[in-house]
Amino acid sequence: MTAVAVDQAGFRSVLGHFCTGVTVVTGRDGDTLAGFACQSFAALSLDPPLVLFCPARTSRTWPVLAAAGRFAVNVLAEDQQEVSAVFGARGEDKFARVGWTPAPSGAPLLDGALTWIDCALEAVHEAGDHYVVIGRVTALGAPSDARPLLFHRGRYAVTEPARDALAALMPWPRPDDWL
Repeated sequence: MTAVAVDQAGFRSVLGHFCTGVTVVTGRDGDTLAGFACQSFAALSLDPPLVLFCPARTSRTWPVLAAAGRFAVNVLAEDQQEVSAVFGARGEDKFARVGWTPAPSGAPLLDGALTWIDCALEAVHEAGDHYVVIGRVTALGAPSDARPLLFHRGRYAVTEPARDALAALMPWPRPDDWL
C-alpha cells in the first residue's frame, strides 16, 4: 500500500469514488427563497432525529438559510439532473424554473423529489472551508418508489439492482418467496 501526499486534486479524486445522493437544501427568510445542490448530507441521530449538511463558507445561500433558522432537504430522483444543475449554478432565480410547495416550515419542497426532510436549525460548527450544519427533523415527506439521483466520480449516476449472490447459493425458495 502506497500513501500519497494529500493535495486538493488527489483528495477530490479519492473521495469521488464514494457515491453520494444528491439533495437540494432550501429555505425561506421572509420573501427571500434560497436553495443549493448539496451532496454533503447525512443522517446523524435517531434520538433526537438529527441530520447534517455542509455548506461552503463562501456560499451565498447559507446566510439566508441561517437567518431563516429552518430548512428543508429535498432528496432528488434520478430524473432530476436538471434540477440539480439549476441549484448548483449561481445567479439566476432558481425557483422560477422549478415547481415547489411550502413545507410546514415554509421552506420550498421541490416538485418531483423522492422525499423531503423539514428541519429547524440546531447547531453550526466551523470545519475548514465549510460549516457543519445540524438540523433537528420536524417533519418528513412520504417516500417515493422512484430511484435516487446519485453522484459518483464527477458524474451523475443511478442505482441498479445488485446481483443477488445468495440466490445462486440457495436452490430452495426463501421465506419471502413463499407468499
